[in-house]
Amino acid sequence: MITLTRLSGSQFVLNSDLIERVESSPDTVICLVDGKKYVVAESVAQVVEAVREHRTRLIVASASRADEGQSRSTLATVTDLAAALPGPEGTRRS
Repeated sequence: MITLTRLSGSQFVLNSDLIERVESSPDTVICLVDGKKYVVAESVAQVVEAVREHRTRLIVASASRADEGQSRSTLATVTDLAAALPGPEGTRRS
């Protein structure tokens, strides 16, 4: 789930797995797989980054649970891979 802001300023939480596409026209519009649309204050790049961070947290948490009886190298590898993903502008995160 990611936290977003309506144009009115109120915040809401959205299941990012339901996002089909994000458009900028000029406001950012999030289109869900069921046809619902949300207009948000965040830019397209900010929405993409929020989804990336959310999925990274899920992967790290999953690897951490799976890694409890194994070496910690799996968690380090997943964390390193997530940090190396390109950011919204195509640059690497450090």
